[in-house]
Amino acid sequence: MESQQQPKGSSQSREGKRAPNQPVMSQKDAYARLLSQHHSDGTSVSLTPDKNKSRNKGGKGKKKQVFEAYMSSEEVSAGLKRGELIQGPLRINPKKYHEAFIPSPDGTRDLFLDGVAARNRALNGDIVVVKVLPRDQWKVMKSDTDGEGSSEQESGTDRAGAPAGSKVTCSSADVIVEAQYSDGEEEQTHTDALATRVEKMNIKTLGSTSNFLEPQNVADKFLQRTAKVVYIMEQKHSRAATGFLRFLSDKNFAMFSPMDHRVPRVNVPLADCPEDFPTRPGDYTNTLFVCRITDWPDDSTFAEGQLLKSLGMAGEIEPETEGILTDYDVDFSDFSDEVLQCLPQDLPWIISPEELLKRRDLREECIFTIDPSTARDLDDALSCRLLPDGNFEVGVHIADVSYFVQEGSALDLIASRRATSVYLVQKVIPMLPRLLCEELCSLNPMTDRLTFSVIWKLTPEGKILSEWFGRSMIRSCVKLSYDHAQSMIDSPDTLLDPKVLPPCDPKHPVDEIHRAVVDLHRLAQKLRAQRFQGGALRLDQLKLAFTLDRETGMPQGCYIYQYRDSNKLVEEFMLLANMAVAHQVYRSFPQQALLRRHPPPQAKLVDDLMEFCDQMGLNLDFSSAGALHRSLHETLGMDEYSSARKEVLTHMCSRPMQMAVYYCTGVLKEEALFRHYALNVPFYTHFTSPIRRYADVLVHRLLATSLACGPHLGLESDDIQKQASHCNDKKTASKRVQELSCELFFSVFVKECGPLESEAMVMGVLDQSFDVLVLRYGVQKRIYCNALKGLENFHFTKVGKKPELTLVWAPDDSDSRCVQQITIFTLVEVLLQADEIPTKYTAVLKHPCEAGPQGSAPLLDASCLLGSQDAAQ
Repeated sequence: MESQQQPKGSSQSREGKRAPNQPVMSQKDAYARLLSQHHSDGTSVSLTPDKNKSRNKGGKGKKKQVFEAYMSSEEVSAGLKRGELIQGPLRINPKKYHEAFIPSPDGTRDLFLDGVAARNRALNGDIVVVKVLPRDQWKVMKSDTDGEGSSEQESGTDRAGAPAGSKVTCSSADVIVEAQYSDGEEEQTHTDALATRVEKMNIKTLGSTSNFLEPQNVADKFLQRTAKVVYIMEQKHSRAATGFLRFLSDKNFAMFSPMDHRVPRVNVPLADCPEDFPTRPGDYTNTLFVCRITDWPDDSTFAEGQLLKSLGMAGEIEPETEGILTDYDVDFSDFSDEVLQCLPQDLPWIISPEELLKRRDLREECIFTIDPSTARDLDDALSCRLLPDGNFEVGVHIADVSYFVQEGSALDLIASRRATSVYLVQKVIPMLPRLLCEELCSLNPMTDRLTFSVIWKLTPEGKILSEWFGRSMIRSCVKLSYDHAQSMIDSPDTLLDPKVLPPCDPKHPVDEIHRAVVDLHRLAQKLRAQRFQGGALRLDQLKLAFTLDRETGMPQGCYIYQYRDSNKLVEEFMLLANMAVAHQVYRSFPQQALLRRHPPPQAKLVDDLMEFCDQMGLNLDFSSAGALHRSLHETLGMDEYSSARKEVLTHMCSRPMQMAVYYCTGVLKEEALFRHYALNVPFYTHFTSPIRRYADVLVHRLLATSLACGPHLGLESDDIQKQASHCNDKKTASKRVQELSCELFFSVFVKECGPLESEAMVMGVLDQSFDVLVLRYGVQKRIYCNALKGLENFHFTKVGKKPELTLVWAPDDSDSRCVQQITIFTLVEVLLQADEIPTKYTAVLKHPCEAGPQGSAPLLDASCLLGSQDAAQ
């Protein structure tokens, strides 16, 4: 789904569509709160906003109260214990800011918060306490996986990258997989599943003229429970936002309109504005500002705030990027002197003889890294040695970040706050100082480095005979890129010319490295086959890669990133290491292990999708993760568009998926809840990327304690769970920032190089618009019927769950009308062109009479999807 546009200049066009949200704590206060979590007794702290009077009221006299007063903390505590109140994270629909949800504790349909007043000044992500409204105020609804009824254009803005370098990739959507390696995280859920739920449900509040359809006369399964916020338990949202200023001639304050429509408009004192803003407001029409909410009175739809800084002109990459980082509360400030003092001061740093005696010395082994060619933070390395008995010794060697990041230090604190590195298209916002990321912890070639290793003895069929964990020391013999490794895999019997490889350690000739890569590939194939035969699921979606100009940083070109066998090789052994470590730490610390679980998909959405697939003639099996994976790969067809159809189906199947989350085992009482649905394994964790993920650092500490080679972790179960929740929040924000960075660069590419033509496949149909997958670039866009030039009219119909739009085009030169049917899998031709609004682009459907025979193909129907199955039968 595309994000909605920001205003070009004046925010007048937005004001009729928007409404507010709420107050805030500073980033400093938020950090102080997080610090207290590491040392507190676990008691919760109320962060409900104060009710200070408005300083910038525009009217005279007492105002009517807009929002209800919050309950007291005592009332909330009692209500939660009695089950009269419900607590959960608030998710506001970025497309329709007036619609919000919180999860239902029983796992059924989410609770719906209708309108800004019901949110009571809570912002997206806040932990809120709600009260369910009486049954006669619930919504009568029917559930639609295709989103019928979402006819209005999106009215919300929701602000995607990879390692810096000349070629960078970013995910256009999420992926179900848990491999963690250096070219950026691939997540396994639909990030905005909750926030965009309304796009899949036609919520109809029916008038009292039809008594039969009033909530009291409708079965519960057709009702959506509604609720209102009575308390804000924790302000997760930073209350900072980027946006535009509007001058108000008769006021002593200006109006700040955030780009994210889920944040309210804010009155800011003129004293905060540029000195010449009152006399020359037009000069700032396209200037991006940062504002922080400081108060939100209960008698105003506007919040009050402080203007913090000017970012620069809208539409330029760096100001827009800083705006994205601000909106998602990503700390991109320089590391303080206190933090830097925690690093080794005597450089170049060398490993002490005392430390060497504590570790397994692997420096003579053939160990190497496989990463993107531009990667600088190399945190994982591999080794493979053929044993005399015909089996293999395989090692995964991970940078020992926990050696440098001591628990409780200033460095540890900032890493725990940041929780993750954030990968943008043009750069990385690191979790740790660059001296650690790129030097001391990076497994650079021909350099002694401290590591944590997992070493297995494997049969040629991939059966594990034994495993070893421990602190070690390695000396990587070469830094291979994915391209180097792929060339070895593609030509297993032909050695690469040493001239095309980076410098190699003379102790390990090219043929030894070549043989190790090929052996690892063959073992990875066996392990991968075993995983999927055992019921694992992978939902791949396309990644867009950019080529950047080295001088200007502007996008020169883009292409769909190819996920190849070399990627799969690394992925498979990272998965194996993560699973092995999960078992080890859980065995040792059943109450304190930090693991990662993936809940099964939401049953109601799966039921809806199954019904839709049945009516489309799609034979998908949702009975288990493995069954879904197998049926997705069987339901493809054999023509040139089979991969596109798989992408559309993958997108559909991603919708019901829930997010994978970190958790502390001592908090969840049932071991069945530990399970990772997509991987279909009982225990899983993150161990392989400690340079860029704080969760991995904690897991390293737990592993070291379990092996008696490190101090005991000084956190209790509740502390670990708090940190796990914080890591979840930061991971979700990082994912969204990465997506938005990608969208930003692609928008600039379209502006500089467009218009761009491409075939596209329809992946969703609504009553006045439809979504397409643009095949050449892998992006998804929404096309609005009322914006199509030359379209006389259109008609939406639906048979069961199967939606269809009939487009009637005006006569062309031949005096004949074109009638075009739009449904799932229809192949169309689109034109991507820059929008008037900075950093946005639109997709326009080409007139079918101009598009040619392929573009005017009315429908690739379900029969061609089933071609391979029919042939097999």
